[in-house]
Amino acid sequence: MKNTNTALRTHTYGLLVFISLAASGVAHASATLEATYTTGINNGWQKIERWRDNSGHIGNESFPADGRGNQSGQRATFFASNQPSSAQFLLYHAPGWDSNSRQTPVLLIHGANQDADLAWANPNEAGSYGCGRQNCPSQGLMQALANDDYKVFALNLAHKNGDGFIWAEQIANAIAQVKNKTGATQVDLVTWSKSAFNARMYISSLTNAWSTKFNSDVRKLVMLGAPNNGIDWSFRHGVNHTYGAYSQCGGSINGPTAHDQILCFGLWYSSSEWVYDSSYFPGSAQMLKALDDKYALPTTEQDWYTTYYGGLGFVSKGRGIAAFTVNSLVDQVRSAGTDSSVQVYNLCGDQADMAFIHNEHTGPSDGVVFISSCIDSTGISNLAGSAVVATNHLELGWEPSAINQIKNWLSAP
Repeated sequence: MKNTNTALRTHTYGLLVFISLAASGVAHASATLEATYTTGINNGWQKIERWRDNSGHIGNESFPADGRGNQSGQRATFFASNQPSSAQFLLYHAPGWDSNSRQTPVLLIHGANQDADLAWANPNEAGSYGCGRQNCPSQGLMQALANDDYKVFALNLAHKNGDGFIWAEQIANAIAQVKNKTGATQVDLVTWSKSAFNARMYISSLTNAWSTKFNSDVRKLVMLGAPNNGIDWSFRHGVNHTYGAYSQCGGSINGPTAHDQILCFGLWYSSSEWVYDSSYFPGSAQMLKALDDKYALPTTEQDWYTTYYGGLGFVSKGRGIAAFTVNSLVDQVRSAGTDSSVQVYNLCGDQADMAFIHNEHTGPSDGVVFISSCIDSTGISNLAGSAVVATNHLELGWEPSAINQIKNWLSAP
């Protein structure tokens, strides 16, 4: 998704919440309320709370030293830091969260390099093109669902590219709080890209030994642009993405690249901080999968071969995708299988037309994720629906046809 800002260097911590054990031996999510905000809130939200996971197993994750991964705007205010601990999360409350009448509350969960505001309430917060097209609306799915009588909440994660196990645990924490607030026994999840992958981990009980297993608390999981069979976008297109990330080359994208070295402005630069095993991007390698057996690589793009398979090219040097797929969780997620009680939906886009980004063009895609990966149903025990709409990856959460499809799925029995 979109890029942002931040600094520091710590270490990435494993997983989440092991809190109280029930008689069944199942770990249950638990968090402590740190702060509540009801004034000075932008983008139409009614209340925002800051929570902290109680397990003691989630600590600080590393942020890029130049600030590109930092929390900004009102998120920094409500986190009380622009580099919050990954043990913290924000729970946004939409108007009507405590009064709307639809029985099952909806929890919205943003993707990588997004936040609850940009993704769900104000796609125009980042300005032109931040939403996937030149002119962005000032309202989004949050308002559409709240106006349709849903009790709507949104989770804002602390780290924009955090460990997927941490995201999965914080999803469990947020679900527990939404249930407590509404009295509901189950919650519907609407997830986008990375969070879809991590929410699927939760409902598949793909966790560490001390983490929260699925607690039968999700009725429906709606996934937008999910890399269900992985993604190899950054390795597939030579040096195109790398120049956008390396600060020495003028880049500022908050995401990992395929290269340890790059030639720009006549000089070679080496940097381990912008690659897939950097501590800045622990959740990214978890979604990697080589797909060159399905879609041919673009042989006209600079250093295409060495970028994908490793080696020294004309203007770059990298280790290749195989060096990083050892950290992938894609096949584990597909093998784990979703709980059969959860109705799962895949919403995918087919427009590879995001501005200022090298879109995925070697096969049908939304510009980032191949449609075949998004629509892949391997391991989904209860696939309740799939659809492809005329949007790119960044439009899936707010474009009218996408919103209508989401609403249709949520309202179905």
